[in-house]
Order: sequence, then structure tokens, then C-alpha cells
Amino acid sequence: MPVRRWWWVAALGVAVSGCRTTGSAARDEASASATPRQEIQFDAVTVTADLELDKLNDEELFAAGTSAFAANEFQQAARYFGRLADFFPDSQHRRAALYNAGLSHQRLKEWEEAGHRFSELADPAKGQGDALDAAFRVAEVDYHLERFEQAAKALGTIAARADVPVNRRLEAQVQQGICQLESGAPETAETTLRKALSTYDALEDKGEVDDYFPAQAHFFMGELYRLHYDNVKLAPAKGVDKLSEDLNYKAELLLSAQGHYLRSIRVGNGYWATAAGAQIGAMYENLYEHMVNSPAPAELDASEAEIYRQELRKKVRVLLTKSINIYERTLETAERIGSQSTFVDRTRESLAKVKALLLADAEAEPATSAPSAPVSEPHT
Repeated sequence: MPVRRWWWVAALGVAVSGCRTTGSAARDEASASATPRQEIQFDAVTVTADLELDKLNDEELFAAGTSAFAANEFQQAARYFGRLADFFPDSQHRRAALYNAGLSHQRLKEWEEAGHRFSELADPAKGQGDALDAAFRVAEVDYHLERFEQAAKALGTIAARADVPVNRRLEAQVQQGICQLESGAPETAETTLRKALSTYDALEDKGEVDDYFPAQAHFFMGELYRLHYDNVKLAPAKGVDKLSEDLNYKAELLLSAQGHYLRSIRVGNGYWATAAGAQIGAMYENLYEHMVNSPAPAELDASEAEIYRQELRKKVRVLLTKSINIYERTLETAERIGSQSTFVDRTRESLAKVKALLLADAEAEPATSAPSAPVSEPHT
């Protein structure tokens, strides 16, 4: 089962000003002179603009591209940087222009175009600086184009390099595990993610690495168990014993997923802390929905079925209360660190929904019902 595409959040915060602006790399396929065939590729509207760009030298193109990127005018930035890269092969700005053209296409979600620019720089086996950064970017492009195995292979190459700083190796390991999970190889993904966490745990100084990556690794370990949890289906028609067995197994998987989500929260990265909190609450809410929508086993008579439903109500209330507690703490954390994301918005909506469900359950409960068991915090 594929993981949602929006889980991948690029951690490469390299802005235009952060790219290398010196050095040159001659390319056989790039030429300072344009051929008629190259010019005719552009439509009428673009041709007018490109004729204007024809008047600019590499310094002017680079300055204009940098200004356009800073103004979030990524289409224009891609044209300026692309023009420089294609027509000034000996410019000291060419490598930076290639990288920045890739960034511009990436902001526009023009993945193939971005990959074309980054791939000319990328060297996952030996590259440093912009060549290493570009290798990560190519892997991200492959991820978005669902070329997961190709991305995982390149990231594995980077992760195995002793000459790469531990922070980048950890980044490569975690992203490799995510790509393996997306490619339908959860066992391989788990091995890779555990290896990344072992790398992190072995560090004497945890400050050597960005907390984003260990938090992300724990989060996706939680996702692995959540996917196993989703695959366990409750089937009352199979009888009480089988239903009880499946329900207990489902609860065990929930607690295993929750343990990794909580570890993600404890790492202290704001983004993954709110994401993990949202997932914990959602799993409790999901288990509640499974339980209330599941009919009583057919082998029970009317009185036994009523007792079954009463016991189920008690368990359901506990699940709802736990979900509310997790959601509220997640929002408190998000507010404290100023985090804003789709996870935070989804948590607010879910909290309101679960509170309404708990209120409706209380109003529907017969006055003679026994009080529910006290809610205790899960052990991890």
C-alpha cells in the first residue's frame, strides 16, 4: 500500500544564493551558438521573450534569474537560468545556473525538467558540494515521478559513502527507506530505517545531525506498523474467538505504531512531532470506527448481543478519550513551537469530530450503564 506522496518534505533548503557561483564545466552538448532547430522549439509568446534574452550576457542572465527567483517568479527564473546554462558553457555561473534552473522547475512541480537540469550536475558516487546536493534532488524528482527503485538506489550509494558527512548519510538512509516503502518493499524499508536510527543512536553528539531525519525515521517506522494495522480486517461473521484474536492483534499493532510515533515526537522536530501526534489520534479514531460499525457475532443470542454492545461501548469511550488527549497535546505542541501544516489543520478537524462523537455517546448511554474504565496513558 503506497504512502501518501505528501510525506516527502524536501530538507534541502538551498536557496539561489547558496549555490556555487564560481567554476566552469565544459559540456559537449552545450554550445554558445544556437541552432535554428533549438530556437524553433519555443512557441510564439515565448520566442518574443527569448529574443529579448538573446541580448543578455551570462552576468545579466544570472542577475535576472536570481532576482526572479527571489520574487517567486519561478517560470521566469527557469528561463533566465536555462538560457545561461544552454548558451554559455564556459561561464563561471553555469553550474549555479543549472542548479537554480532545476530549483525553479522544482518549485513549479515540473519534475522532468528539474531532473534534466539536476542530473547534469549530480554525482551520487563521488560528488561533493553542488554535485552531492543535485544527487539528492534527482532522487527527489524520481520519487515524485514514482521511480522509487531508481531513487532508492542513488540514495543507497550516497548512504554508503564514508566521505559524506554523517548528517547527509543519515538523510540518504531515511529517504532511501521511504522510497523502498513506496516501492512495495516494507521489509527492506524497515531494515533501512532501523539502520538509520542505529546511525543516529550511535552518535555521541546528537547535535551533529538535523533532528528532522531521526524524527522522520521514527515516523515512518510508525507508518510501517500502521500499514500492518490497516491490513487486519475485523470479521464478526467468523465468530467470537476469531474476532477477539483479530481485535487484540490490531490493538497490538496500534501500540507498536504509537511507540514509534511517540519516539518521533520526543526527538523534538516540530514538523514530525505534529505529524506523529495526528497519526496516533487518527489510529484511535479508526479503531473506534471499526468497533462501532462491526455487528455483533451471529452466534450470540439477543441477550448476549446486548451485553456485547454494552462492553463495546465502554471500550469505545476509552478509545475516544485517548484520541482526544492525543489530539489536544498535539495542538498544544504545535502552538508552542508555532508549527503550521496540513497535520495541524487535520488535527483540529479530527478533535472537533471526536469530541462530538464522545458527547453523542454519553447522551445515548442508558442511565443504568456502569461507568467506563479510567483512561491510562499507554506504556512505551
